[in-house]
This record gives sequence, structure tokens and C-alpha cells, in this order.
Amino acid sequence: MKILLTGATGYIAKRLLPVLLENGHEVVCCVRDTNRFDATRFKNENLSVVEVDFLRTDEIERIPADIDVAFYLIHSMSTKRGKFEELEAASAFNFKKRMQQTRVRQVVYLSGIVNEKELSKHLSSRKNVEEILSSSTYALTTLRAGIIVGSGSASFEIIRDLVEKMPVMIAPRWLNTRCQPIAIRNVIQFLSGVMLKPETFNRSFDIGGPEILTYKEMLLRFAKIRGLPRWIGILPIMTPRLSSYWLFFVTSISYSLACHLVNSMKVEVVCHDNELEQMLGIVPITYDKSIELAFDKIEQHQVLSSWKDALTSQPLSKGLSQFIEVPVYGCYKDIKTRKVADTARALEKIWSIGGENGWYFADLLWNIRGFIDRIVGGVGIRRGRTSPGEITAGDALDFWRVILADKEEKRFLLYAEMKMPGEGWLEFSIDKANILHQTATFRPYGIWGRLYWYFFLPFHGLIFRGMIHNIAE
Repeated sequence: MKILLTGATGYIAKRLLPVLLENGHEVVCCVRDTNRFDATRFKNENLSVVEVDFLRTDEIERIPADIDVAFYLIHSMSTKRGKFEELEAASAFNFKKRMQQTRVRQVVYLSGIVNEKELSKHLSSRKNVEEILSSSTYALTTLRAGIIVGSGSASFEIIRDLVEKMPVMIAPRWLNTRCQPIAIRNVIQFLSGVMLKPETFNRSFDIGGPEILTYKEMLLRFAKIRGLPRWIGILPIMTPRLSSYWLFFVTSISYSLACHLVNSMKVEVVCHDNELEQMLGIVPITYDKSIELAFDKIEQHQVLSSWKDALTSQPLSKGLSQFIEVPVYGCYKDIKTRKVADTARALEKIWSIGGENGWYFADLLWNIRGFIDRIVGGVGIRRGRTSPGEITAGDALDFWRVILADKEEKRFLLYAEMKMPGEGWLEFSIDKANILHQTATFRPYGIWGRLYWYFFLPFHGLIFRGMIHNIAE
């Protein structure tokens, strides 16, 4: 079976792809930027990649016509490129236009549970996309899920942040909203299970776990599993804006995403009864078990995907390749060099930098800079990294984005996603003489950018000197 997998760099698609390949399917991965997709890690002849931005009608023709099944796993909730509802509608319309030109028999769409008259913008947009995707030339199967629990999922990481960082919580009243969380393993089983099943054609199914819980109950049960005593009080006067700020400052999500999530969390998402579980023979995993499975993956460093790797920076939407060539003119640079005694060890340190591993010198100053970034609305340093030892182009790394990670060329390049009046790059490379080159480049925007550089110059000298010393020794 030949399958088109859209959103292949996203959280769900990264989990679904290995399953499809293991089952012997030929998979065409559809990505907006091929530099963000590392096909070499799969080493499978049945895998191919096409670069398509569904907001550009001139690119959709790149999708092959001999497709049997297509998964539509695209959403724009965390983007900053205009109104996400309009972007999602435009993407769905262009996708449908191309699918109607192919021989695809079934489109599978992962949506959100819809059972309220007044929907949030997020759920309303998902419902609108479902209506757009309906067609007479192919069968549409829609799976509607609520809270998805798994290592690296947004819901899991938000709950983890709240529970681990706050022994006492004064929380908004939407914590009493009911939902039906589902384990990521079950989501993948449902997605792969409905492929070319005639009984699922032109139908929608709610998918969820075996329990209906409030968000407060989810937090307290998470705390119990982790052995953390926690107390939660509800403050009914907390407004959606205050709730968004509460999530933004305590967790690692962006403010725009916090706003969308708060609006969605006020809406009850409980499954309607349907026979899909029996039809596919799937046994729902309990909420407690899904938490335990998630931590098993985390402790074994086997987190396949994370919501944190989703692109949110407006400049990076042009593609990572636009930033591989670091600018020279009109820039300030801090260049450090040092002889490397053990090249392999130095590369290992570079590829492991950031996150829980730290920055090898003055981590307190890095954390302060991350806190400042958070205060002014940036991503901050709490985003960390998905894996402590592996990293590829496109991955998030604290308040940086990995642009290039090429061990053969011995070059590692980061682009700054923190809030500042300019653009920044941080590059590590080792030449044939085993000399480590560490270069920080800043392209300022106007007078404020220049003042920013000179204000932080003393700190840069201290931090970058210590960092290259500890990497090279």
C-alpha cells in the first residue's frame, strides 16, 4: 500500500511513520522543509520525501498521483503566521484539491472531539477542516481525540511542568472541566487500523481512553504516580487571560499556544459512544498506565517526537536552508578558537549541549537569560531538547533552533529564537587541524540592536570563553 503522510515532522506523524514502515507500506512523507526531516535514521527503501507547503498552490503538484491512503495531520495552532484558522482552512483546501487529482481511496484526518454548541477557535477550526476535506472522489475517515498522553506530547509536558514545579496550585476553574484522555499508543493503533476499512469510510469516530477525568484529577493522579504530594485550589475569578499567563510562566509553552489551549480546556471533550474499538480490536490504555509508559520512554531516552520541536518562529518559516549561510556584513561576531585533544569527545559534547546537559559554563547566566526571555514573551530556556544525546536539524534546543547538525563535516549551527532586537547564530566547527571554532554572530536591528550587543558583550566574553574551554579540554 502506498501512503501519503503529511505533517511528517510533527508529533503524531513521527510516531505513526515507524509503524507504517514496519508493516511493509510504502510511505511518502510530505514536509514543508526537507532540511527538518532526517530520512537516514529510518534506512528504509520504502520511504521517500517530498517538500510541499500546502499554503502554496504551485507546490502541491509534487505529490505523486498513485496514492492509496493519505493521512492529513497538519495544524497551525502554534504558528505565528497570521490567523491559524485561515491557515488551516487554506491548507485543507489545497490538500483536497490535489487529492482529487490522484487515485487516493481514503483520507484519514485526526481532529478534536466536538460535543459543545459553543466551540473554542481551535476546535471550531478542526471541525471546519473536516468539512473542507469531505469529497465525493475519496472516502474521508475522521478520528476525533481530546487530550493525548505520551512522552513528548503537549498535554503530558504541560501536566508534568505543573506537577513537578508547583507543590501548591491556585488554579482557574477550567480545571474542573471533564475530558477523556487517550494514550498515544492507542491513537497510533486507531490511525493505522482504519486504513482501507470500508466500514470506516465517510464516517467520524471519537477516540478516547477508558476514563472520564477532570483536569484537576489528571494533575493529582499524575502527582500520585510520581510520588509527589500536591494540593490544588480553584480560583473561580481567574480570567482566560490570567489563565493563559499562568500556563505561560509555569510551563514551557508559548503565550499564543497557552491562549488557544485555555480556550479549548474550557470545553468538555468526552467521547460519544461508537463501535470503533470493537471493530479494530483495540484495548484502551488507562490514564495511569499511559503516564507510566511515557516515563519508561523518557528514562530510556527513547522519546521519538516532541511538540516542542514544532516551528513557531516567523523567520524560520522560510525554511532552514535560508539560514545555513551565516551573514558576514553588518554583523557583530564573537570568535573563539581552541586546539582539541580528542575530536570525537568534543563532537559528543557539542551534540549533547543544552537541555539537562547544560552549556558547560555559567549555566546560571544562561538560565537568567532564559528567564528574561520568558518575561518578554519568548520561548525561554525551559523548552530543553527532546533527546539528551541525539539531535538533528529542525530540533528545538532551549531558546535555539538547530539549523545544521553534520558530524561528517564537523559543523553544528544554531539559530536564536529568543526575543532580541536582531538575529543570532551560534556555530561550532572543527577543522582538519583539530582546531575548534566557536562563532557567535549577531545581526542587529537598528540602534537598539547595537546597544543590546554592547550591553551583553562582557557576559559574552565570559560565557563563550568558558564554554569553548570546557568543550575542547
